[in-house]
Amino acid sequence: MRLVFLGTPRFAVPTLEAILAAGHEIAAVYTQPDRPKGRGRQLVPSPVKECALAHGLRVDQPERLRRPEVVEQLRAVGADAMVVVGYGQIIPQTIIDLPRLGIINVHASLLPKYRGAGPIQWAIANGERVTGVTTMRIDAGLDTGDMLLKRETEIGPEENAIELGERLAVAGAELLVETLDGLARGVITPAPQNDAEATYAPVLKKEDGIIRWNLPAGEIHCRIRGFQPWPGAYTSFRGQILHIWRARLAAGELNRTPGAAVLQDGKLLVACGGNSTLELLELQLEGRKKMPARAFLNGQRLVEYEFPGEMKI
Repeated sequence: MRLVFLGTPRFAVPTLEAILAAGHEIAAVYTQPDRPKGRGRQLVPSPVKECALAHGLRVDQPERLRRPEVVEQLRAVGADAMVVVGYGQIIPQTIIDLPRLGIINVHASLLPKYRGAGPIQWAIANGERVTGVTTMRIDAGLDTGDMLLKRETEIGPEENAIELGERLAVAGAELLVETLDGLARGVITPAPQNDAEATYAPVLKKEDGIIRWNLPAGEIHCRIRGFQPWPGAYTSFRGQILHIWRARLAAGELNRTPGAAVLQDGKLLVACGGNSTLELLELQLEGRKKMPARAFLNGQRLVEYEFPGEMKI
């Protein structure tokens, strides 16, 4: 099958590689322009661009996909289908109408749940135990197109968004190849989504990472796992931002105001809402490296109940 691939993040790379391994022809790869990163603000290519160039594929990086010259360029390719995985731009109807088999998207949720930009992060943050990947034909809406195939997986009780994302990237790649095969053979019946069952996973904002200690420990734990690598889950300590990267639920009640810390049997415990308790395992004070809680305590003379505090925005 002759294809055009549109993608940008690392999550999309396994799908690109799986398509090539399955023997499909990728006529062109479209990805976001190189962006400045790091202290030196040097231009850095996307993971998809790096992968495509390594395989000798043609790479295009238009600032705006909807520009007439880009639409005509895509029309001239004459692709049977296009594949989109985290491209980063809205696909206009003029391009949706081009390929005869449509534009196939790999979405990291069991649609219609978690439409939007952050399905992996919000699924974990909201305490979901099961998620998955869905292939769909995109339309003009936000992840509203007809579903093609789904694959379900459990979310591990300690799994974070980075780890789950790596697993779903592989699952999505396998499902996309299966979807292309099914479309070519005409054995897949597209299924419309039930909008009444839809939930949304909006773009994460910096303030989403603020820890509210009056929430139950289970909810805080989910948000710590879900909001990785960005914005992270963070609080304040002596006027500085303190990120909490790993934690676990602890048994027992501290009978303290939510947010109060207790050093107990060498463990750093924090009282949370609903008389629940969270043990902090890995922390990072702004400008410092990540460290285990014990190393943090060795470097700080902790006054009982001062730590941690609510962020003010």
